[in-house]
Amino acid sequence: MHMTSIPSKTQLKTLYDSGLSMMQISKKLKVSHSKIAYWMKQYNIPRRSIKKAAYIKHNPSGNPFKIKKIKLKKDYFIYALGMGIYWGEGNKADKYSVRVGTSDPTMILKFKEFLIKICKVQEKKLKYSLICFKNSSVKKAKHYWSKKLGIKPTQLGKITQIKSLGKGSYHKTSTYGVCTIYVFNIKLKKWILDQLKFLKYNNGLPPT
Repeated sequence: MHMTSIPSKTQLKTLYDSGLSMMQISKKLKVSHSKIAYWMKQYNIPRRSIKKAAYIKHNPSGNPFKIKKIKLKKDYFIYALGMGIYWGEGNKADKYSVRVGTSDPTMILKFKEFLIKICKVQEKKLKYSLICFKNSSVKKAKHYWSKKLGIKPTQLGKITQIKSLGKGSYHKTSTYGVCTIYVFNIKLKKWILDQLKFLKYNNGLPPT
């Protein structure tokens, strides 16, 4: 059945605020996209920015994380350790994802614990990649990391091989390469960077 009446401002704003795009609303109400655009303008309903629209498109169910309020001592320990790891090993330049790369599997596991227990990131959202030297065995590296992290070899995603840096100490400690754990979310990245700034000027105490 086709809609014949004009939607009210409340109806249109409710649909738009729920995360639906104008195209989705037009399909739902069975009217043209141009009419929805016209009514949006007539009702003076603010349009989402391209960045916000893209975020909603990739996160239709809302934020894929929920920050836990730090109350218990064990929570603070995980929080502090996670922040410390990111401060030292995290990628600060990429604003779209939270990334930590290291040759130490224990550090990856601890940061994973921080993401899951403190940031409440769903484990299925976590991704992994691997960088190893060309003279190293990719098969052995994948086996090593999958065993140490308790994940399937296929979860290691992108495997990049680079030229060997010689026989120095770094090469010896990176026999199995460098693994990166990451999750794509611009809001989570901003939260972590804001936390680092806060901790820097507040003697390591988390925000209340």
